[in-house]
Amino acid sequence: MAYIENRLVHDADSHLMELSDCLNPYFERDLLRRFLEHPNVGVQVGNRQAVEEARKRQEDAAFRASAGEQIMLRKNYEAHGAFLQADRPAAVDHIGVASQLVFTTFCLGNFGFDQSGDKALCYGAATAHNRMMTDFCSVDRRLLATAYVPLEDFEEAERTARAAIEMGAKALMVPSWCPQNHSPSHIGLFPVWALAQEAGLPIVFHVGGEEKVNLTYKVNGLPPVPDFHGGDANFTSLTYLPISTSVQQTLAALIIDGVFDRFPNLKWGAVELGASWLPGWLRNLDSAAHAFVKNEERLQKLSAKPSEIARRQLRVTPYPHEDTGWIIENAGEEMCLFSTDFPHVEGGRNPLKRFGEAVEGLSPAAQEAFFADNFIDLMGEGLEPALRRPALR
Repeated sequence: MAYIENRLVHDADSHLMELSDCLNPYFERDLLRRFLEHPNVGVQVGNRQAVEEARKRQEDAAFRASAGEQIMLRKNYEAHGAFLQADRPAAVDHIGVASQLVFTTFCLGNFGFDQSGDKALCYGAATAHNRMMTDFCSVDRRLLATAYVPLEDFEEAERTARAAIEMGAKALMVPSWCPQNHSPSHIGLFPVWALAQEAGLPIVFHVGGEEKVNLTYKVNGLPPVPDFHGGDANFTSLTYLPISTSVQQTLAALIIDGVFDRFPNLKWGAVELGASWLPGWLRNLDSAAHAFVKNEERLQKLSAKPSEIARRQLRVTPYPHEDTGWIIENAGEEMCLFSTDFPHVEGGRNPLKRFGEAVEGLSPAAQEAFFADNFIDLMGEGLEPALRRPALR
């Protein structure tokens, strides 16, 4: 029996729990040593002892025999299919989703190389990541690989995007932070957006690629506050709040500077960045346009109100603890997506129940849009026609 039955559900956020040597086979040889010796790298993968213990458990027959019934209870490296490629299709079966958009875990910020000034490492690490992700997901067409495209250099960004599409990536992930020397709406990045639109693939943002909170806020004279994992290195209630700040600013620039209009068939996704901000952000966009339209020709050229442009092309994943029903009622039925965050702890043990209760007051059409239709719209050609509406279990 699968976790999800009798409902068509697509998962807009799942992860690979990569091992410490995950990128090594995919790096260009001349860059691998520089990558391994870089101070940003060694701290990325967590407790190696815990990883090795989880690897041993995954080899235990009794442990594996209960994988189906424990599919939403075991987290991180203990989850079935978290890092063993051959196990992931069975994990999708056990969860019961029609497809999973798959992200990395420890490579999400590209190891800080985007801001390092080392273009070779920046794009070399991104390319190695893209090879790894498309290879891992190649075992099952329901696994939709995301590829990372740094936006720091126009020509390298175009080359990386083109190569990722040729590898078989189903979505291009870009950071929500602003590149160091130009806006994400700069015309020099148009070839990247054009490649994605032509291929029918979305551009997605994900947590990990945003501007981080000023850590001085943590210097309050009080003991450290534990996060989901028991330490204080991940998000806490205070550091959680600015997660969406960068993506709000970046999306506003892309809409106001006309990028969404120039590529009207290109869809954008904001994944694991929350969605409580969405209704107010839509109103703020329209307020900004109303206040400055007389003075700004770019606003006068927009095809519609900024909020309408966003509803046309942007899709967002709420967190399970957010009031998803309220978000949909105030942002529109076409914008929100279901996600499990499998196998991360933050996704919770019963996201279907939590999201289901949050949207149960909405119309059947709105619920179907949340669980499946909006994801199908977002993914475009990245989701094979046969996968969009498969027969229910």
